[in-house]
Amino acid sequence: MAETDMPSDAPIRPPSRIKRAWESDLAWSFRHTPVAMISAFVVTLLVLAALLAPLIAPHNPFDPATLNLMNGFTPPGEANAFTGDSFLMGTDDQGRDVFSTILYGMRISLFVGFSAVLLALVIGVVLGLLAGYLGGWTETIIMRVADVQLTFPAILVAMLIFGIAKGITPPEYRDQMAIWVLILAIGLSDWVQFARVVRGATLVEKSREYVQAARLIGRSPFSIMIRHILPNVLNPVLVIATISLALAIIAEATLSFLGVGAPPTKPSLGTLIRIGQEFMFSGEWWILFFPALTLLALALSINLLGDWLRDALNPKLR
Repeated sequence: MAETDMPSDAPIRPPSRIKRAWESDLAWSFRHTPVAMISAFVVTLLVLAALLAPLIAPHNPFDPATLNLMNGFTPPGEANAFTGDSFLMGTDDQGRDVFSTILYGMRISLFVGFSAVLLALVIGVVLGLLAGYLGGWTETIIMRVADVQLTFPAILVAMLIFGIAKGITPPEYRDQMAIWVLILAIGLSDWVQFARVVRGATLVEKSREYVQAARLIGRSPFSIMIRHILPNVLNPVLVIATISLALAIIAEATLSFLGVGAPPTKPSLGTLIRIGQEFMFSGEWWILFFPALTLLALALSINLLGDWLRDALNPKLR
């Protein structure tokens, strides 16, 4: 037998987790979908730019000590006539670097979007599991509340919740709590779709044999829902969460554009767009254009990723 020959009874090493992940159907679909790869690159680039804003941004736009009103309305790439300073994307009416404000504003938009989706996901998954597994009056009450909420546009529900929550907040804490109130408003307006999908999947899963076996060995309903049913209903939840992230970011921008979202001291992309539209017809187009383009690229990329994930996780579309 040659030295390089392996004995027939030698143990076969299982592939590593990284190799299994790389060879999975989801990874294969991602590598062969150019739109998904480009969208993931854009989302990753924007998220990293927002997280590293203090290191990347040339200026701190929210530090009054670094602002110079003489730099106001400087066009992109041109030197200011008074100070000689130039800015990549120009400046706004207060002399703030538009590129820096976009980076810092995107941090707030992403934080609000992620937090609101997480809140909606937790509420929707819990209520969906309870409605689908317990049934009876529990299901009736939860789903009728969901049906009533669906009769109103989500943005109106968010505005109503934001107004009520802000109204009961002491005036001296309203600016500090505005971001958290915004998260609460968007999250409570977006839980319904999670609950409806999880309820439908739970109704299917609870009749499966593994759930029947768990009942026979004495598992509690809570244990069955968390340990057995929940892992099998997560695929559609992940798809909805990805698409809802883009919708939550747009909802935050809409509320901030209407003046009922992020405070002026912590402007998000929506606040920057609201400020920019005031100067759109006076020639300072860049104040509106660049924040709007950033919001469009972020929301569109996340939506395209959600569409790919939906197709990749749906066995009927493979």
